[in-house]
Amino acid sequence: MERDTLLVREAAENDLDAVLFLYTHLHDADEKADGRALERAWLEILADPRTHLFLLEYGSVPVSSCVLHILQNLTRGARPYGLVENVVTHREYRNRGFGTALLTHALECAWREDCYKVMLLSGRREQNVFRLYEKAGFVRGVKEGLIAYPPPPGGL
Repeated sequence: MERDTLLVREAAENDLDAVLFLYTHLHDADEKADGRALERAWLEILADPRTHLFLLEYGSVPVSSCVLHILQNLTRGARPYGLVENVVTHREYRNRGFGTALLTHALECAWREDCYKVMLLSGRREQNVFRLYEKAGFVRGVKEGLIAYPPPPGGL
């Protein structure tokens, strides 16, 4: 990977299509949203100063993306913490260091914002995915992640 053709930046209003295209490389199947809901969510993400949606471009082509949420906190000296979500690299560009560069950038942003930690959950099981996260600075086995989902339609 040539560093001079790599750029990590925050997404801009005209990047929605590029982000949505990258998300087709995130999950094989995903729940669809109507255009109005997508546009509303997109504008809210862009307007939120504590949410950072990063795009990594290689040769001006968006090849990787992630979201860093900075969350307020009343412990740890009232220092915030970060949550990284939707880490994705286009399938044709994987295993070339782009994900590591992107996550390193996201962590640097979190440290500048005085986060005392950054968390990342992954539903993937492949060891190369965990090697990517560890190479960027994430540590496995420190805490256990748990997830709750809403009940199915029709109630509990």
